[in-house]
Amino acid sequence: MWLNVEHVTRFSYDAPIIEAYTEIRLKPAHRDGQRCSSFSLTTEPRGATVNEYHDRYGNAVHSFDVLEAHERLAVSVRSEVWTTERYTPDAGGITRLDRWDMLRGTRYVPLDGLVAELAHDVAPSTDVRDVATRAMEAVRGRMTYERGSTHVHTTADEALAEGRGVCQDFAHVLIGVCRVLSVPARYVSGYLYDPKRNGAESESHAWVDVFDEAEGWLSLDPTHAREQTERYVRVGVGRDYADVAPTRGVFKGAAEESLEVSVVLREL
Repeated sequence: MWLNVEHVTRFSYDAPIIEAYTEIRLKPAHRDGQRCSSFSLTTEPRGATVNEYHDRYGNAVHSFDVLEAHERLAVSVRSEVWTTERYTPDAGGITRLDRWDMLRGTRYVPLDGLVAELAHDVAPSTDVRDVATRAMEAVRGRMTYERGSTHVHTTADEALAEGRGVCQDFAHVLIGVCRVLSVPARYVSGYLYDPKRNGAESESHAWVDVFDEAEGWLSLDPTHAREQTERYVRVGVGRDYADVAPTRGVFKGAAEESLEVSVVLREL
């Protein structure tokens, strides 16, 4: 499936700031069967020099700075991407470092408390796909999707305590349960195309990859209880949300920052 993605981020400040440095992780991945045929990034104020590099997990990162005083910053990203009917990871296994990363706890994904309790409700098995699927069902049995019920800093155990959350929370909880069960799991950031909203306002999405020695990486969406399909656009992977946050940055000034995001997906 060919999809066009438009993602616009607007930062506003209640007083002038200077020397703003920004990192962007919004370029669709060009691997694992998915192909990004075009990508553009523009900023307002104009004139910023945009640099690109790939982080430790292979995600494309764009960085730039705006040194002069400003009260608004807009970042517009446009991409065209080809997606496959199902997730088809490139050949290769998992490195020892990645295995260690994808099995340990993080600030977003603690491996004790409520997360460990939920994991203990999932019967162990040597079949990773079966374990991960039952873990996904267990997460959905304990949580309800509710927009606005959590925030970007909510951890997996906090979301479980509330019994509700958004895709980021569902992903963090499933990652934690899988890791407690000794199944390497990683966070996936991207988009989910809904044909009913073609060309209308959409949003970013998050789901989970788990590693099976027999099959390689499997991609599961705990929010919708299914595997990744051609409607999913992958952007980045990491230990948790902190590794793949769409934007992050610093600036000089005493201003308060507000953020507005607009995402539109269209089938080509």
